[in-house]
Amino acid sequence: MTSFLEFLRSNWPELLVLTREHIFLVVVSTGLAIVIGVPLGILLTRVKPLQTPILGFANIMQTVPSLALFGLLIPISFIGIGARAAIIALALYALLPVIRNTVTGILGIDPKIREAATAMGMTDGQMLRMVELPLAMPVMLTGIRIAVVICVGVATVAAAVGAGGLGTYIFRGLRQNDNNLLIAGALASALLALLCDFGIGQIEQSYRIGQRASGASRKVVGGLIAAAFVAVIGFSFISNFTFDVSDHAATPRSVIPENTKGTIRVGSKDFTESIILAEILAQMLEKQGIAVERHFELAGNLPHNSLLSDQIDVYPEYTGTAYTAILKHKPLTEPQAVYDETKNEYAEKFDLVVSPQLGFANDFAILVRGDVARKNNLKTISDAVPLARNWQAGFGQDFMSRQDGYPGFVKAYGFEFARQPREMDLSLTYRALQSGELDLIAGNSTDGLISALDLFQLADDKHYFPPYQAVLIARQDAAGTLQESFAKLANAITTDDMRRMNLEVDGNKKSPRDVAASWLKGLRVN
Repeated sequence: MTSFLEFLRSNWPELLVLTREHIFLVVVSTGLAIVIGVPLGILLTRVKPLQTPILGFANIMQTVPSLALFGLLIPISFIGIGARAAIIALALYALLPVIRNTVTGILGIDPKIREAATAMGMTDGQMLRMVELPLAMPVMLTGIRIAVVICVGVATVAAAVGAGGLGTYIFRGLRQNDNNLLIAGALASALLALLCDFGIGQIEQSYRIGQRASGASRKVVGGLIAAAFVAVIGFSFISNFTFDVSDHAATPRSVIPENTKGTIRVGSKDFTESIILAEILAQMLEKQGIAVERHFELAGNLPHNSLLSDQIDVYPEYTGTAYTAILKHKPLTEPQAVYDETKNEYAEKFDLVVSPQLGFANDFAILVRGDVARKNNLKTISDAVPLARNWQAGFGQDFMSRQDGYPGFVKAYGFEFARQPREMDLSLTYRALQSGELDLIAGNSTDGLISALDLFQLADDKHYFPPYQAVLIARQDAAGTLQESFAKLANAITTDDMRRMNLEVDGNKKSPRDVAASWLKGLRVN
């Protein structure tokens, strides 16, 4: 508890910024859902044959997994990565309760009331404004309340597409094995959902028949909660406490010269090493007077897709990943051949530029607990095969689906697991291995958590895995601006450097920005 309070004391400005981003996503997406959903709901009460197709569409949107929906939206040129994709996806999720409750509220009104309104000479529009909407308002507000709570929860996933919000802390906590980050992100998100539910619930109750006497006080309560959100947003904008995070620059804007030499959009994948490498490049560009937009922590193949759709200009990649996962070739073991073929094919197929190698490789690392390795004298992957039959293995989704991943790995070494390996988020496999829930995982050879958690890397004695030399992939139109930085980074980062930087972030809880700045201070260029 003490460490968590200390964490809040040190990081509350950033937490406020992430909360502001989260509120922005929820308010805009829910507002968009209301603007679209309420008129549609009214239309469905007048044109009933449309109910089945429109409500069916809204139901389908509810069933599509959030990450899949984000991934489908990103390639669309006017959407891309960041808040825009998240807002559209969240609005689609929020449509169903808004439309359905609007229809239910209006159609649930006693027909005799409509007959009385007609007898008084009211037109359809007057009946809607003066009778139907006021009486249906409690049910409609219930739908809006449900939509808001859904958006608060789903918005945490939006961090995976660079949209920011409290999900940034949750994903970062999983990646860095940091419970303080997890608790802060989850607690703030839960508190936000509860406050929204309570505040809108108070306003909803004020419209119910029989509750009108206390309606004013209930609206005041709802207004106070809304004012609290406005205060959080306003306070997070105070210059002394502003942290540019997630989808925007992670360094203070004051360090970027006013007379910049253009703008470069730097992306990264959703793990520590990629963020550090992207931050190193970003800071180098800023020192050259080039403005930088950071689009960090993009999940899966989103960085590659974002590069092709002109959403980012450059991001860190690995030759083995590009060769097998993107170009769909069978694994090769010769590092230079993989690099040369990847560079040539990226230029021909995608019109992308591959930088010189950065100087280290981040290969797949087959890991077991350190005490297990010492007890059984395990040194290589082959040493573990006889023991692994009754082990519970667990691998990341990426490893399970790649040509150079699980299928070929099991075949090459002859593993026969009695239990089906668990497929899960890569960052969670480290925690599960440490706790004894898993016995063997596939991590990354430069991860700082290997030493921090006392894990042991088994040697790839059959040389199954291809080389994963670190490089930077850039759009052709940005290559000229990036050329100087690419030249300085060529073979500049050693394996020990990378492990040390990863450990500083994952083990010692330093920020990627500070770790990157520290390494750049020691960079020497001939």
